[in-house]
Amino acid sequence: MKRGYPESDSTSVGPPQSRLRLNPEGDTQFLEDESTKIIARKVADHYSARTNQTLEEREASVIIHLKKFNNWIKSVLIQLYARRGDAVLDLACGKGGDLIKWDKAKIGYYVGIDIAEGSIEDCRKRYNGDADHHQHRKRFSFPARLICGDCFEVPLDKFLEDDAPFDICSCQFAMHYSWSTEARARRALANVSALLRPGGIFIGTMPDANVIIKKLREAEELVFGNSVYWIRFDEEFAQKKFKSSSPFGIKYKFHLEDAVDCPEWIVPFHVFKSLAEEYDLELVLVKNSHEFVDEYLKKQEFAELMRRLGALGDGNQDQSTLSQDEWEVAYLYLAFVLRKRGQPDGTRRSSRGNKGQMQISKDDISYVNGGG
Repeated sequence: MKRGYPESDSTSVGPPQSRLRLNPEGDTQFLEDESTKIIARKVADHYSARTNQTLEEREASVIIHLKKFNNWIKSVLIQLYARRGDAVLDLACGKGGDLIKWDKAKIGYYVGIDIAEGSIEDCRKRYNGDADHHQHRKRFSFPARLICGDCFEVPLDKFLEDDAPFDICSCQFAMHYSWSTEARARRALANVSALLRPGGIFIGTMPDANVIIKKLREAEELVFGNSVYWIRFDEEFAQKKFKSSSPFGIKYKFHLEDAVDCPEWIVPFHVFKSLAEEYDLELVLVKNSHEFVDEYLKKQEFAELMRRLGALGDGNQDQSTLSQDEWEVAYLYLAFVLRKRGQPDGTRRSSRGNKGQMQISKDDISYVNGGG
């Protein structure tokens, strides 16, 4: 079986085959139907409606240790691949939860983009130091620019040509939202490739299709989960088989307590890898979250980070703090790293178009739509 996707079955039930077949050499514009845009807007509205939590509210969450665990994985990825002075593009940046991680990596410039206007506003407040009134921290050391737009629909190469090229691109727990159609999946990867420098790095996390499909097939019905999450597939997938010729648009409903309650899409990882290669993005690393923690907890600095975060209690995978149900949710995800083909020329842009701000006002937020 190929990683991240069930065995193909030519007679199985699956979603309608994508009507869009695009040549990446000439895909100056991607088209998608209105129903896809409506679903994307619903996802955006879901995240916009979630307000920034206080420290007390965060600590009271039933999945607080899972959140800390996920933050550890993202921190490790950033520490492994970000370098001092890097220009960072954060796709689906949400409320700016990774800003402090980037600051600790001593990056030089940050551009965050998210479809949800409410999330971008929360990110702006967090960057300015207005989000956490209980914290009196120093200002971020890097200038930033924030953009409201759908990075899985909108071509960003011209819009960000004065900011590019970026040294590192990040898309955390969001890439699967691009997999509703081939058009969106291609647009997402085209944006990453167009904006990364040769040798630049693309890091991310997303659901592990292999695990989700395995759990679906082990379940008696079309729903499975535990005390903190559930996943439900529609009746069209009653046979629990999927056409390898239709790897896009395999939708399920995902509910995670105090976090997510919206539609998501299966990302067959071997298809993701092949599609990324069409855009000059080569796979460096892919590991399920359980594999990831097994490997990187062996390194002292990352074990110490885990202890400070308190996700696994004594810093091992015995889940002495992370509950068994949270640990099962962690198994639903993987981490990946891609590298853009080519050799870096060793030079860096100095001005970045002077678009970054050290204090971001509402008027500083850029808006980009399908018109580019």
